Amino acid sequence: MQTPYWLLEEKLLEQNLKTLAHIKNETEVKILLALKGYALWKSFPLVSQYLDGCCASGLHEAKLSHETFQKETHTYSPAFKEEDIEKIAKISHHLVFNSPSQFQRFSALAKKHNPNISLGLRVNPEYSEAPVELYNPCGIYSRLGTIIANFDRLLISEIGKSIDGFHFHALCEQDSLALENVLEAFEEKFGEYLSKLKWVNFGGGHHITRKGYDVEKLINILNNFKTKYPHLEVYLEPGEAVGWETGTLVTSVLDIVNNGMEIAILDTSAEAQMPDTIIMPYRADVRNSGKASEKKHTYRLAGNTCLAGDVMGDYSFDKPLQIGDQVIFEDQMHYTMVKATTFNGVPLPSIVIERLNGSIEVVREFGYKDFKDRLS
Repeated sequence: MQTPYWLLEEKLLEQNLKTLAHIKNETEVKILLALKGYALWKSFPLVSQYLDGCCASGLHEAKLSHETFQKETHTYSPAFKEEDIEKIAKISHHLVFNSPSQFQRFSALAKKHNPNISLGLRVNPEYSEAPVELYNPCGIYSRLGTIIANFDRLLISEIGKSIDGFHFHALCEQDSLALENVLEAFEEKFGEYLSKLKWVNFGGGHHITRKGYDVEKLINILNNFKTKYPHLEVYLEPGEAVGWETGTLVTSVLDIVNNGMEIAILDTSAEAQMPDTIIMPYRADVRNSGKASEKKHTYRLAGNTCLAGDVMGDYSFDKPLQIGDQVIFEDQMHYTMVKATTFNGVPLPSIVIERLNGSIEVVREFGYKDFKDRLS
């Protein structure tokens, strides 16, 4: 098979889904797929067997949920455009506004187009333990969610009337202890209003399927909250936890050059196809490799673009790399294809799925037309 390609293994995906289903069964919460992190919709026939729907970040993700997942669609955006409200409202079950002004501008319009839609407000508990400030939804000067100081009389009067629920998101790849601490801050600031609501959405960032995550603690937290507020429907919306360690990015060595060290140029790009390795940053795991100098042969792995910083990192291998060798990046199903670009004309990797029965299906290939058509 020609590289590069993303390879999803449905067997690994189902293991994650079964963990999430266990939480649902033990707590009666609903779990939504966060499309911003994982949106490989050709796998949705499997995912939809286990999860309750999708959370979308705007019109396009809402349409994707409506067309391909066909269960609940919950839509939130930092700011909606007026011309999108009708289309979003007609296909969404929940619509969450980021600010009082957005709620006041568009809530009646949304209800006009879908009288059955449930409206909510994203709130900011002003507490987070996010490990990277760039990914901290509750950091200083955050635009995401309404702080308690901005609850005015008009907004408060709508709680329990046209505002059915609160949404908060304060986690980033974190354990259930972090949720417990965030929930304490959320209740301290917004608890007086919970008796009037129908639902609360605990957002994403729950690293539920990571090895070592305390699933039983999460179950206890959720059950304790539901015992305290039995009238509330509770939602979680993980994205990364669905796609975590379910597949790879398979690449090939195009050339090897030496400039003080051996540099292997691959038929992929960190900038274009693994952007979080640069933005966050983090070092992606490569199959059968070690850190620099751990094994006999060390290489800098680099992308095939003209960006000088298009570098994955320094890795070592037991044997020398050769032109044509495959280099396999682990855990590349989340926040990769949803962020990928065709920067510098680098082709997008194909999308391949290994189905539960072991068959291999190439579900999407990209070419020059995909590059050309998005530019004009």
